[in-house]
Amino acid sequence: MAANSASSQLHRYRSLFGDRLQENVTLANYTTARVGGKADALLIAHTTDELAGTVHTLWESDLSFYILGAGSNVLVSDQGVRGLVIVNRARNIRVDTHINPPTVRAESPGTVGGAVYGNAGAYGSDVQHDLVLAEILHRSLGKQTWTCSQMEYGYRTSILKRQPGQAIILAATFALHHGSPEDVKARMESLSSQRRRTQPPGASMGSMFKNPPGDYAGRLIEAAGLKGTRVGGVEISTVHANFFINYENATATDYYKLIQYTQETVFQKFGIRLELEVELLGDWTISSVNPFRNGKNGS
Repeated sequence: MAANSASSQLHRYRSLFGDRLQENVTLANYTTARVGGKADALLIAHTTDELAGTVHTLWESDLSFYILGAGSNVLVSDQGVRGLVIVNRARNIRVDTHINPPTVRAESPGTVGGAVYGNAGAYGSDVQHDLVLAEILHRSLGKQTWTCSQMEYGYRTSILKRQPGQAIILAATFALHHGSPEDVKARMESLSSQRRRTQPPGASMGSMFKNPPGDYAGRLIEAAGLKGTRVGGVEISTVHANFFINYENATATDYYKLIQYTQETVFQKFGIRLELEVELLGDWTISSVNPFRNGKNGS
């Protein structure tokens, strides 16, 4: 974006949102990988009404924006983001046990909105198995309530993800299943234990790549001999090769170079081009080069 254009857009954000607007905000503080440059402007939405009102105002003014929730599954460029970032902090939850099956309605901070948007999944299930309704704000249709089938889910995708910028998720209702407190607690402890065994601790974005058909990204990366490979401060986990961990003040550029190197190495060895599961946000005009000068690890 040209300097004059950026300045003009920032002036319009100020005129619309006044004291709510924060400027020149470091986005590393809002991402789980703890990397990313500055946003020109940032707003925090504390409720779904505030989120819907903000987005509606921006659409009416034909102004661009990005939405962040918990900040996982996104890699923000070191150059930052030109324009406005909305941090979604709507957190209301309501459980209804008077219907069959019982349901839980949750507003859409990152873990919910992002999950519904991208059909998140783990341990043999995903969002489409339990989603009852998604409450969305559509740019041309206004507020809508969509069924699971209307979301047109596929592996880690939905109609909203395939048509970005047309709608945002406000809340979602999921079907629950009856169980005794003992059974529920045991199930939760079992999944938590499995997660601790198979997924590394530390700052990451979650799974870096989608699983290719009939295989697993982590298996391919490990088979390519890339576990423990490091560029700058980011390393491919030795616990699970599809997790890239920020160990020593990594930059987004470190991540991006390691992503490229991993994709190229896996493609050369197996003929499979790994597709990112995380989304890239900001300017990514970085040349594709081998980041390693000596040996396996970069400097």
